[in-house]
Amino acid sequence: MKHNSHKQSQKLAIHNRSYSRRDFISTSLKAGTAALTTSLIPSIQATSETPFNVLFIIVDDLRPLLGCYGHSEMHTPNIDKLAQRGTVFNRAYCQFPLCNPSRASLLTGLRPETIGVLDNFTHYRRTVPDVVSLPQYFKANGYHTRSIGKIMHGPFVDNLSWSIPIWVPRNRLDIDKTSWNSLDVTDDELRDGMVATHTIDVLEQVRDRQFFLAVGFYKPHLPFNAPTKYYDIYDSPIIENIPDVILDPQHEMRVYADIPSEGGELSKEKSLELIRGYAASTSYMDAQVGRILKQLDVLGLTEKTVIIFCGDHGFHLGENGTFAKRTPYEVSVRSPLIVSFPGQHPIDVKTEAIVELVDIYPTLCNLCQLPLPNGLEGISLLPVIEVPTCPWKTAAFSQVDVGHAFSIHTQQYRYTGTGRNDSTPRSLYDHNVDPDEYVNIVNLPEYEEIVASLRQRFQDGWQGALPTILKQSNISQTLPWDINKDGLVNIQDMILVSKYFGSKSSEYLNADINQDGNINILDLLIVAAHFGESTTYNTPSLLNILPEHITMIEDWSNKAQTVEDTNDVIRKGIATLDTLINVTKPRKNRVLPNYPNPFNPETWIPYDLAENSDVNIYIHNLKGESIRHLKVGLKSPGKYRSRSRAAYWDGCNSYGEPVASGAYFYTFHTQQTKSTRKMVITK
Repeated sequence: MKHNSHKQSQKLAIHNRSYSRRDFISTSLKAGTAALTTSLIPSIQATSETPFNVLFIIVDDLRPLLGCYGHSEMHTPNIDKLAQRGTVFNRAYCQFPLCNPSRASLLTGLRPETIGVLDNFTHYRRTVPDVVSLPQYFKANGYHTRSIGKIMHGPFVDNLSWSIPIWVPRNRLDIDKTSWNSLDVTDDELRDGMVATHTIDVLEQVRDRQFFLAVGFYKPHLPFNAPTKYYDIYDSPIIENIPDVILDPQHEMRVYADIPSEGGELSKEKSLELIRGYAASTSYMDAQVGRILKQLDVLGLTEKTVIIFCGDHGFHLGENGTFAKRTPYEVSVRSPLIVSFPGQHPIDVKTEAIVELVDIYPTLCNLCQLPLPNGLEGISLLPVIEVPTCPWKTAAFSQVDVGHAFSIHTQQYRYTGTGRNDSTPRSLYDHNVDPDEYVNIVNLPEYEEIVASLRQRFQDGWQGALPTILKQSNISQTLPWDINKDGLVNIQDMILVSKYFGSKSSEYLNADINQDGNINILDLLIVAAHFGESTTYNTPSLLNILPEHITMIEDWSNKAQTVEDTNDVIRKGIATLDTLINVTKPRKNRVLPNYPNPFNPETWIPYDLAENSDVNIYIHNLKGESIRHLKVGLKSPGKYRSRSRAAYWDGCNSYGEPVASGAYFYTFHTQQTKSTRKMVITK
């Protein structure tokens, strides 16, 4: 950051209170747990003053058939090791047990019916074009975002989400005509091995950047192809009692050459082959996860990175008479979910709390110190991670398009009705006596009251199942940066702080956030760092920033340049101001007057961009002679007005020699715009 040397005596220091990652996380947790107990203070410790990186791993068709989920017959040592340093969620539910709807819901933080994605053929940008995806939100907050492997379904691409084009492996070996195959190949000859190798290379490239890395593995999705060494692990069946499996005529497995094109029942032998193939494919995928986690360790990134590991939905392995997903059964909608981050406490724990994949978006925002976007339909899991037995959601919700089945999953029951209005009860299973869901009791008279109760809870929707602690939280006791105590940290709180700049007290005594006896830019930056925090469910949108606010925010941003001793929170506040300046998109490209530089050789040249532009600034003297060419580079739309964003000129010519005092011109040049302004350099 550049500073004016003549203002050294005006240097602002940070007094008394030190703000760290723990301040950010504890605010979110205290907001969520205030009504649970006043003594429940988070013990999550930070190992770094910079926000965490993110490694998000999602696996296709992976059910919780893993060692860490109690399946000792499975060989998944690397995922199990990850679980030992994190939290395992035993009751994690997807919102739709099909690849595209589940992933679209997870990535947008919204439920399938909200975004209108109920099949494998609809891109969420077609139904909700302005939605801000999880990686897009991190990208907007300064993260370098990458997509490797299968993150979105099939051919879909979302360029708004990624810093560079997505990478997918090009390989046909594991796209086979049979449902399973033990292949005499190395790991890297199949797609998941290629994904791991590319991820290892990318981690080396981004090790010094703040990154959000999304890695998608293809196995254990059909066909169950894996190197032979993984098949060799399973020389005996992992499931002893194979049920009768009857495939309907349109079943997805009919496309494979080794599955009869006609007739219903699969042989026991074929079922055992498929189960072995699923297990081998899972172990193959686990080995690739291990390679990536090892690279994190080698590069020293493990202690700087949040790791989320999940499946997009479950999969039947003969249960309920099928090999499939896309059903309302528990085995289809349950997914593995593991969360691990530096300083986490406790670790190596399992929780029976009911959670949903739609909760991943807000959880990552909390862990990485980002305010929650408005309108997300999940909630942060941090309180459960801190206290795995705390009272949590009373139900999860899922749906499938087949028969328009909508389900509510409670601790004891799974109830499914037809349609959003639940016009026809379809099924009820009591997991206390029938965990595998083989006996539908929906029409039994003795369950009539339970059906009526679940139908009502179903009508109340997911909002009615939120934890009581969220509904009862009290903002006035938990957020010191909510100056006007309206329950939201927003632009109005920053305006109140700025109103009393220079004062030692005010009617808003809490405006002196750092308690140094003065109300100044430091207090405003602390408020800005917490912009968007709230203990109400919805948090303020950046769109609440109006055009008339921009001038004030620019003035605050300029004042922030006088701060020399910065910590993580102050830097976060400065970055927030820059983000807010750019909320209202400029209508056209234009260059603005440079910052005056009395008796200082340097200056800043602000500008606005209405579209992606390659920016160059040419400085010349009164004779038209070239003095300096500033190659600013490719920039996205926005307002580049603060000193941290404007083009910087150090007052030297192309040879590094200081220029003389006097008048100069600067020409702002993009593909679409060319304009010139005059400036005076005084030394």
